[in-house]
Amino acid sequence: MINRRLAVLSLAAVAVSGGAIAHPHHELNDERRADLEKQILTFRNDLKSAVSGKDIAKLKEMYAESFTHVHGTGKVDGRDTRIIALLAGEAVIETASASELSIRIHGSDMAIVSGRSPIVNAQDGKSYDFRWTQVLTRVSGEWQIAASQATRLPLVS
Repeated sequence: MINRRLAVLSLAAVAVSGGAIAHPHHELNDERRADLEKQILTFRNDLKSAVSGKDIAKLKEMYAESFTHVHGTGKVDGRDTRIIALLAGEAVIETASASELSIRIHGSDMAIVSGRSPIVNAQDGKSYDFRWTQVLTRVSGEWQIAASQATRLPLVS
C-alpha cells in the first residue's frame, strides 16, 4: 500500500513539474487572491455548519476521498475516521477557534491554511495549543480538504 502511494505521489510530482514547465504559473492579481481567500473562509464556516448539523453527506464532499490527518501523536486518520471524530464531538482543529490564521493561495485550485488553536484533551480535560496545517484543493469547482496535520506546542512555564 505504501509503495503504491509513493508511486502515485511520484507520478503526481512528475506531472505537476512537467505541467509547470509547459504552462508557466501566472501570478494571481490581488482581487482574485482576495476572492479565493474569501472562498476558503466560507468553506471553513460551511465545514463547521456541516459538523454541527451532523451532515455526513456534506462532510464526505468536503474531504477528499484520499484525505489523511496526522495527529500530534503521530496517529494517522483517513477521511471516514476523521468524519466520525467530527460527528462524535471530539475537539479537532476544524471546529476549534483559530488564531494566527494564514491562507496561502497556490494557483486557483490549491491553498495551504495554517493556524494555531486550543484543543481540549479528552483524557485530562486540559487545553493545549496546537499549530496545524490543512491542504485544500479544488475538485470540479468545489474545495476539499486533501490533508491536514496538527502539532502540539510545548507548554510554557
